[in-house]
Amino acid sequence: MTIIEKPADWPRTEAEALAVQNALRDRVVLGEAGPPPGTGLVTGVDVAYDDDRDLVAAAAVVLDAATLTVVEEATAIGRVAFPYIPGLLAFREIPAVLAALGRLESGPGLVVCDGYGQAHPRRFGLASHLGVLTDLPVVGVAKTPFTFRYEQPGQERGAASSLLAEDEEVGRALRTQPGVKPVFVSVGHRVGLEQACAQVLHLAPRFRLPETTRHADALCRRALKEAVVG
Repeated sequence: MTIIEKPADWPRTEAEALAVQNALRDRVVLGEAGPPPGTGLVTGVDVAYDDDRDLVAAAAVVLDAATLTVVEEATAIGRVAFPYIPGLLAFREIPAVLAALGRLESGPGLVVCDGYGQAHPRRFGLASHLGVLTDLPVVGVAKTPFTFRYEQPGQERGAASSLLAEDEEVGRALRTQPGVKPVFVSVGHRVGLEQACAQVLHLAPRFRLPETTRHADALCRRALKEAVVG
């Protein structure tokens, strides 16, 4: 099994990682609407960790956006590339995620991350970081609101409320199923917030989480469990 090692020039300290975020975040494209829901391909990416073995497994699962059927899957196993520091989680995951995406023969079209984009203290979460590095349209869908405030959206499917940093809307709390907890959608790169929310609703016809996330989560956990490292 090939283990993805972190790049030689990868940040080693918090200060180095912050410098990279500051250098890259001006390259985020926020002025594009992004692909319409139900068109082309959409790819979910997610990671799972094995701290005892210092491993991270990344999965990329491509779906047909119209039917939500799986078109292709890819995984990559790597060394954890960075220590756990809130706000810098992308540096732990991106080398393995890029390797998984690089093994796809399809698309990938729109990419949906289990994480944040603009809903980040420096407006540069995993979805934005990945978008800048690949120049793909990327959306972040998180299970928690990080440090930002919001009002509970209505209980009906599709209800939404602003995720706020002071007075700035950095994302939305989106109710994907009636009466369940909302998910937290934020723009990563080359997608507008309205389109991002519409995409997530389309990708979550039955469950709280989008099908992209559900498939990628299951695949990366399975890949990590099956990983045999010599």
